[in-house]
Amino acid sequence: MSLPHGSSHDALLVLNAGSSSLKFSVYRVDADEQLHLLASGGIEELGAAAHFWAKNSRGELLGEQRWPGPAPAPAPGPLGHSGAIDFLTEWLREHNGGGMRLIGVGHRVVHGGLSHSAPELVTTELLSYLQSLVPLAPLHQPHNLLAIRLIAQRLPGLPQVACFDTAFHRTAPAVSQAFALPPTITAKGVRRYGFHGLSYEYIARALPDYDAQAAAGRTVVLHLGNGASMCAMQACKSVASSMGFTAVDGLVMGSRCGSLDPGVLLYLMDELKMDARAVERLLYKESGLLGVSGISSDMRALSESQDPRAIEAIELFVYRIGRELGSLAAALGGLDAIVFTAGIGEHSAPVRAAICRAAAWLGVELDEAANLAGGPRISTTGSRCAAWVIPTNEELTIARHCLALLSQQEEGTRHEQQHA
Repeated sequence: MSLPHGSSHDALLVLNAGSSSLKFSVYRVDADEQLHLLASGGIEELGAAAHFWAKNSRGELLGEQRWPGPAPAPAPGPLGHSGAIDFLTEWLREHNGGGMRLIGVGHRVVHGGLSHSAPELVTTELLSYLQSLVPLAPLHQPHNLLAIRLIAQRLPGLPQVACFDTAFHRTAPAVSQAFALPPTITAKGVRRYGFHGLSYEYIARALPDYDAQAAAGRTVVLHLGNGASMCAMQACKSVASSMGFTAVDGLVMGSRCGSLDPGVLLYLMDELKMDARAVERLLYKESGLLGVSGISSDMRALSESQDPRAIEAIELFVYRIGRELGSLAAALGGLDAIVFTAGIGEHSAPVRAAICRAAAWLGVELDEAANLAGGPRISTTGSRCAAWVIPTNEELTIARHCLALLSQQEEGTRHEQQHA
């Protein structure tokens, strides 16, 4: 099955490169610059038994392929990021049917630092700066930048746009971004950045269509997935986030611990003799829902389990969200609405119900039937604080930014030619 096409049209490719995955979406660009999803999918388990899948906008399977895991030499090794980019670009060519002209690639880049608060066209200078931020996001940034470099090699001359997960939170007050550390340290960029900004940006843009009062007022958005965070918004602008210097801070996550007393780190190093890499592995990959339950990092698996450890993990997940919700409501000086989004937030009615019940003191009154139906509004009409379920779409946010920058660049070129 080929990508949908008729007459020749422009298209944008959106890439989200993780440590072991490459997610993608392809959008058709209409003459009036409207975006329409053609295909989305990904290649998962890179470096192991990789699995590719792609679906069209109706959810119909366009393609699927698997690769074997590591094997003894001289057999071929597992598929890596370079091979994944090669496979994807070739797959797009084969399934194009002659109807698509790729005009740009948009990338999710986790960290933009303090200097970049808006999407930008990738240049050699920008890439060099983003490389300098790798120590601030060592588990994410290298893979984001690798995808950009690989596309530049495979498709030279094709414009690429970097969209930063930290950018949305640059509107937060300085006091919200500060740590109580000496300026000799904070001057090096050690401060609260916040992440999942592309998701929050999408919700901020969509919220007026659901609740105009919440969009103009005080809202906390709960991005709950394998990575989880919360963002306090005033008039759809970020004022505080549960994540800080890194994406391991804040809430309990799939395999990340969330907020942790720094003294625990000293204990791990001094008493358990763990080095920095062992501590890193513990905090990012062996903690959270997985660490507490000993079963899985997947909320679906834990919700189906009767194991007391699974129940304990879910209770801790909900409890920490309730604590953080109170903190963010305090940062806002009140609360008009909460919004659930991302994998758990959009699909787990029991987790949403538990969080809403814990937030009853903030004026949240759950509509049980609406919650079971998935919303979009899951609070009663008389609830002082509204509760919503709004699906996020980071890829569409990236595509919009990519199209806007390319259109701006084209307009600038046209203006220069007219005045040459």
